[in-house]
Amino acid sequence: MDNGFLKDLDRFGPDATPRPVGLRAAREYCGSLTRRHYENFSVASLLLPRRLVPHFHAVYAYCRWADDLGDETGGGARALELLAWWREELLRCYGDEPRHPVMVALRPTIERFQIPREPFLDLLTAFEQDQHVKRYETYAQLLDYCRYSANPVGRLVLYLCESFDENRGRLSDAICTALQLANFWQDVRRDFEIGRVYLPAEDRRQFGYSDADLEARRFTPAFRELMRFEVERARALFQQGMPLVAMMPPELRPDIELFARGGLAILDGITALDYNVMQERPVLSKWAKAGLLAGALFGRIRRSAW
Repeated sequence: MDNGFLKDLDRFGPDATPRPVGLRAAREYCGSLTRRHYENFSVASLLLPRRLVPHFHAVYAYCRWADDLGDETGGGARALELLAWWREELLRCYGDEPRHPVMVALRPTIERFQIPREPFLDLLTAFEQDQHVKRYETYAQLLDYCRYSANPVGRLVLYLCESFDENRGRLSDAICTALQLANFWQDVRRDFEIGRVYLPAEDRRQFGYSDADLEARRFTPAFRELMRFEVERARALFQQGMPLVAMMPPELRPDIELFARGGLAILDGITALDYNVMQERPVLSKWAKAGLLAGALFGRIRRSAW
C-alpha cells in the first residue's frame, strides 16, 4: 500500500476535520502530488505551456486520488464507500463550496475550461467496476471498460487544451484506449498477481492458451501469438488516433505526440522481448524517454520554422 496516500487520506479524507484551504496551497499540494507519482510529468511539463501546468496538476491529482481510493484502501465495500465520498466532493465543485484541496484547485480549472462533470464521473465508474470485475470475457467488454477508465482522461486533456469537439474526442478515445491496452499487455504478469486478468477469455481460447497455462504463467507458442495479436490491435488504435496530433494547437502537438509515441514504444518493447511479458516487463529506459522528448522538441522546432 502507498503509505504516503494513506497519510493524505487521514489528513483530507471523510473522517478528517475539514480545514479551509486556499487556492495557492491547494495548487501546491496538487503539484507535489503529481511530481511524486507521475514519473513522466517532468518530461511532459517541459513541453506544456506554463499557463496550463497548474490545471494539468489539478486534473491529475483528481485522477490520482480516485485511483488510490480504489486500489490502496483494501478494495471492496471500503473502496466503494470512499469512491462515493469522492463523487460527492467532486459534485461540490459544480454547486457547493469545495473542501478538499484537490477540489479547491480543480474548481477554477473546471470553470476556466468549462469542463462538464461526465469525464470525471466516468473515471469513478471504472474504479467502482474494478471492485466487482476482475476478468473480461470478450474484447468488447474490455473496450467498454477502457471507455470509462482511459478515454475520459483524453477528453479532459482536450478540454484543457480548449480543443474539444466530438471528432477530436473520438480520435483521443482511440489513443487513450490504445495506451490502456499497451499498459495491460505490458503488465500481464503483474496484474495476474493482484488478481486481475485483462486478456479476454475469448482471445485466450482462440489461440489455445488455457487457464492452466495462465495460472502457471507459462510462456508458450500460443501465448506468443496471442500477445502478437493483442499488440497489433493496440498498434492499430494508435494509428487510428494519430491524426489528432495535427488537429491540436501547434504549441500542444508535441505533448500529444509524446504520449502516443510513448505507448507505441511500450508495444515495441513487448515485441523486442518476443512477447514474453511473463518473464520480463518491458519498460522505457531513460535513453528511450530522452529520445521521445528530443523527437517531440525537434518536431516543435521544425513546425516553428515552417
